Amino acid sequence: MSDYVFYWSVVWAQLPLLMSGTALTIQITVLSVLIGTLLAMPMSLVKRSNGSVAGHIVGAWVEVARNTPTLFQIYMAYFGLGRIGIQIDSYPALLFAISFNNAGYLTEIFRGGLNAVPPQQLAAARSLGMSATAAYAYVVFPQVFKVVFYPFANQVTWAMLNTSLGMAIGLRELTGAAQYAQSLSFRTFEFFIVTAAIYYVVFKMIEIGTRFLARRLFRG
Repeated sequence: MSDYVFYWSVVWAQLPLLMSGTALTIQITVLSVLIGTLLAMPMSLVKRSNGSVAGHIVGAWVEVARNTPTLFQIYMAYFGLGRIGIQIDSYPALLFAISFNNAGYLTEIFRGGLNAVPPQQLAAARSLGMSATAAYAYVVFPQVFKVVFYPFANQVTWAMLNTSLGMAIGLRELTGAAQYAQSLSFRTFEFFIVTAAIYYVVFKMIEIGTRFLARRLFRG
């Protein structure tokens, strides 16, 4: 290993491929978090209704999402759906699986946030003539987001890292692109060192964005 010579020029030649993979990683992260959030908000409300059929369905979703490997969920989306006649490509399969995973985790995060908001807030909003939907949208959930802000930010990072599993189903997100690029030149160390650095930069972007939003949310 001490005699190993690094050839960074091969990485430079494949930089457009790595940047394309990075863009795909960021795209899937953003979309999966958005979809997961839109699903988790109503799911967190349903899960609070003890004993209902919908509550049990949501509970099962959360249990599967949180207690099975993410790779298993990706395989179920990509290979499992094909077994019942639903053929989907690697991109929608990964997006579906990570959105499913995000929704499960975020449901529990939002449920904890809802429990932290005094029930009198909802009652007061309803007494002013607001519908339940409006009361949750304009009174309850803005407070919930402040409570769950940091766990939510952690979930964004988790979703970003999970996109690397797309390589297992042939998707050329960042890790998949790096794997393909190194297979052309067999310069494994160079490509994965640069790939790790890119992941770190994306993580730092999320961290900086989190700090910026936190200052705006929690100032005063």
